[in-house]
Amino acid sequence: MSLHILDVVSCFVFLFILFHYVATNLQWYSYSFERIITKHHKRIWHVNYFLIPILVFLVLKPYYDGLLFYCYLYLVAIPLYIIWFNKLDKKLIWTWRIKRLFTIFVILTLISKIIVYYAGLGESKQDIILLLSLFCTFIIANLFEVIVFRFYAKLAKHKLQSLSNLKIIAITGSYGKTSIKNFVSQILREKFNVYSTPRSVNTYKGLIADINANLNETYDIYVAEAGARNKGDIAEISTLLQQHYGIIGKIGNAHIEYFKDIQTTIQTKFELLYSERLINVFVHKDNEYSKKIPKCFEKNLEKIVPYPPEIKDIESNLERTSFSIKLDSVWVEFETSVLGRFNIDNIAVAILIAKTMGVSVQEMQKIVRKLMPVEHRLQKITTHNKIILDDSFNGNLEGMSEAIRISSLHNGRKIIVTPGLVEQDEKSNIELAKIINEVFDIAIITGKLNVNILDTYIQQPQKIILKNKLDLENILATTGQDNDLVLFANDAPSYV
Repeated sequence: MSLHILDVVSCFVFLFILFHYVATNLQWYSYSFERIITKHHKRIWHVNYFLIPILVFLVLKPYYDGLLFYCYLYLVAIPLYIIWFNKLDKKLIWTWRIKRLFTIFVILTLISKIIVYYAGLGESKQDIILLLSLFCTFIIANLFEVIVFRFYAKLAKHKLQSLSNLKIIAITGSYGKTSIKNFVSQILREKFNVYSTPRSVNTYKGLIADINANLNETYDIYVAEAGARNKGDIAEISTLLQQHYGIIGKIGNAHIEYFKDIQTTIQTKFELLYSERLINVFVHKDNEYSKKIPKCFEKNLEKIVPYPPEIKDIESNLERTSFSIKLDSVWVEFETSVLGRFNIDNIAVAILIAKTMGVSVQEMQKIVRKLMPVEHRLQKITTHNKIILDDSFNGNLEGMSEAIRISSLHNGRKIIVTPGLVEQDEKSNIELAKIINEVFDIAIITGKLNVNILDTYIQQPQKIILKNKLDLENILATTGQDNDLVLFANDAPSYV
């Protein structure tokens, strides 16, 4: 291979590593450079896999026809990046957006290489132009995505306007949104043709993509989850959906690092009132009401319906959940295989919505009995020798405390696997550690974010600090016994 071909190939490989690293982080953090810089939990990665390679490239590339840099690239940079990549549990997914980004990257890299080849520039200037092509890739791609998104946003708004018979239910809150969405959808599906947002799609951009791709005139009801990271996010979603019904679940300290204080969180969630078509909004009784509502929506304050209704005869264990709620002055009994005391509130608001939309009490009793638990949210899995409680998508103290309470009912050894509470304060993690002390025999701590707090305050169980989540299966195999209960309480990707 000639030195020139080696240079072309090496420069492309080097730029691709940088591109791949940035693209992976963009996908993790919703394509926001601001969040990559300010919210990343492992900023040292930016130094190791982006800044240092660029610095070495600029320093070594001009010397000895680039041979020193080639040695660094193939003997150091590439092996280190492959090791880092293989340890990730959330790798880059080549979506259409990433493919568009990669196409722009290839085109700009080729153009820059042609320019430096024919322009006769010095070595240092050539290197700078190549690096500029990488930065221009993300700038141009971002501008392109903005233009494309505006077009798709108009399509989504037009589609919703054209579906005049469609009833829209929007659901927000600090936690429990996905569970409520699934329970509402399951109960209403017995009588209506219902479409609900898939998985945890809950952003403005995600909803627009979902509406354009999946919503059509055959549906009677659209159940949409509405998430937020910043003030104004729910208002933007409400302006798009113009929902007829809303649900504001419990509001707490989830994502407090984004909202900064609880009052901002409350104001943001109550932006669900910003709909011209609102009939009712069901608000959890524990929530403090936001008083900062634009005058044009003050009338919607009268449409607030507190939930849950009166509840009694609660029984919640490892096998079932049963309760009675008061509907129109009559006590009605319900039973379900869905676990967790907190899910009674979630099911109760789904019942209220269904009742409002004409589903009979008898129908609802049958449906609630058949409700399917939401995947990864206190989902019970029984194997031939173990009980697994998969609560890996639950990241709030109340929910994790309930999962621990249910685990305590097991007559046998109990193991918890957890990274602690992510995007919540130190006080909450200390409280979690104290609850873990009372129940578990073994505590496996994953992730680095809360390892110091949990290691300090978890004192009773045997502690195992897991540095690499890929080793979890081996750890459970070597420490586990027959009749163990294993609780997966919350989960955090390796970049947290």
